Amino acid sequence: MRLEAGRVYIVLDHVAAKGSPANVTDTLHRIEPATVRREVEAAGFKFVGESTILANPDDPHTAGVFNAAIRGRTDQFIYKFRKPAK
Repeated sequence: MRLEAGRVYIVLDHVAAKGSPANVTDTLHRIEPATVRREVEAAGFKFVGESTILANPDDPHTAGVFNAAIRGRTDQFIYKFRKPAK
């Protein structure tokens, strides 16, 4: 599926600790927000904004998102991007 120019692309994911290696997505099912932003902008999208409504500063970012100790209470981020006109 191809996103038309001017359309919005939303990313919602679980926060990984700052400086986490790329393979943390395979082990903890988390990703560092800066990595997402860098990769989506490199694909040509423009960052529009973010929401912290699902943020949880008490999440230690060290447990997998399915771990019973943190499940349902992970620190999450929401980024909004727009595909620019050509």
